[in-house]
Amino acid sequence: MKIDARLRDGLEHVAEDARVAEEIGFHGAWNSENRADAFLPIAVGAEHTTRLELGSSVAIAFARTPMTVAYQAVDLQRFSRGRFVLGLGSQIRPHVQRRFSMPWSKPAARMKDFVLALRAIWHAWDTGERLHHRSEFYDHTLMTPNFVPPENPYGPPKVFLAAVGPHMLRATAQVADGLFTHPFLTERYLREVILPEVEAHRGEGMAPLEIALSAFVALDEADVEAVRRQISFYGSTPAYRPVLELHGWGDLQTDLNTLSKRGRWDEMVPLVTDEILESMCSVGTEQEVAAALRRRYGSLAHRVRFNRPGDTSGPARFAGLVEALRTP
Repeated sequence: MKIDARLRDGLEHVAEDARVAEEIGFHGAWNSENRADAFLPIAVGAEHTTRLELGSSVAIAFARTPMTVAYQAVDLQRFSRGRFVLGLGSQIRPHVQRRFSMPWSKPAARMKDFVLALRAIWHAWDTGERLHHRSEFYDHTLMTPNFVPPENPYGPPKVFLAAVGPHMLRATAQVADGLFTHPFLTERYLREVILPEVEAHRGEGMAPLEIALSAFVALDEADVEAVRRQISFYGSTPAYRPVLELHGWGDLQTDLNTLSKRGRWDEMVPLVTDEILESMCSVGTEQEVAAALRRRYGSLAHRVRFNRPGDTSGPARFAGLVEALRTP
């Protein structure tokens, strides 16, 4: 498994975080689009590293058009000398419509078309062939020489998609290079639900879909409580009920959802039992956590990022865990 870091919010942190991540031995680093732009920090990180892969986890696709993303992605791929990974996610209807003031419909079909449009644009730029992408969601049929970017010798970046439900998982399998799984995950759900779904819809002759995890880890008691609270929050969301139902914990989702609607957030936390916590989170010393991650996901995932809810420290916090995970 490749080991990935998280870049902290704020451009003032990016150069240091990227340099440190590379020095420690991380393979990649991801920037999220929560309180900042998805792409600008990646340019800063690329400028201060030579080996580290850098990507968006995730950029909100539907807040943009395929053409705007195509330009940004090829710029970052060229500037990073082939180290950029384009990670995209759909977000949810209220944010797309009311925060970004963009259209929303059929998210899985729209995301599939978004990626196909990206690939059509990149192909036209690379080959000089006429741009012609017409579909239900996006039409791109105009590209004159004046608007073709400078030559990109590194090829188009890989495209990873965030997916939870079956429709988005199928779209990911059909058009993407990689899958970001949700942190609300167990080894069993990954093995028995997600992987069979994507493998069933992966086209013949396509490379295996790269699985990228954001795995909960807890190195002390404060981490344990933070993860337990985060699991209770995610568990209150109906979309994540299938994970609990697979283990026979479906009623917990009903209880958490009821409490969340009443704003009784603190009462939700104790409902997450140790059994549930340990099914979703690797707990212990750095060596114990590393061993648990290898045991659970070593044969299932291609990349792993450590998820400590509320953590504001940089990659240096995980130097020991990286070393433990890289040591056989």
